[in-house]
Amino acid sequence: MELNTVIYFLTASVLLTLAPGPDNMYLLAKSLASGAKSGVALSGGLASGIVFHTGLVMLGAAALIKASPFAFMALKFVGAGYLLYLAWQAFHEQGDLELGQNSDTLAYGALYRRGVLMNILNPKVLLFFLAFLPQFVDTGSEQLALQIALLGAVFALQAFVIFAFIAICAGRVRAFISKTRNLNRILGVVQGVVLVAIAGAILAAG
Repeated sequence: MELNTVIYFLTASVLLTLAPGPDNMYLLAKSLASGAKSGVALSGGLASGIVFHTGLVMLGAAALIKASPFAFMALKFVGAGYLLYLAWQAFHEQGDLELGQNSDTLAYGALYRRGVLMNILNPKVLLFFLAFLPQFVDTGSEQLALQIALLGAVFALQAFVIFAFIAICAGRVRAFISKTRNLNRILGVVQGVVLVAIAGAILAAG
């Protein structure tokens, strides 16, 4: 694989990751509500989910899921159901945010796992990688799987860096707004709305 191809891929990946989307919005809301470290943990989970989808593309499993209406439908409903469950939890968050305290009772490991599940249960992400990664590989190469793995790793790494940067910036902003009355409740509602929107987008995916 030529260096120019990797550079073009990295540029496209950064632009796609920076584009406003549900992952960015949820990460921002979670980081504001729970702090930068919680946001970074969630970022790690979201990036790890990219590795999972890359593996599916390498194995050809993504194409099989796309070709099977039942498998795709099952993945949609499981993913949407999980997000709606998270939304229900977010809507029921209580209390005010206090500086220096983490308003989320979840451990960082739990937040990491949440990010992983949010990503791997989203069929839109799976279809995106199925369509996106092959555009930058030499389909006639004997090292096709290695090329896909490399591109997936590049995408996951840049995504984690950008997501972590968003989390850290949001954590800094949190220090200025932490005394706002009922802020944690407001951010819980924002998280819930974003999660419901993601679930709706998943269900609407063709």
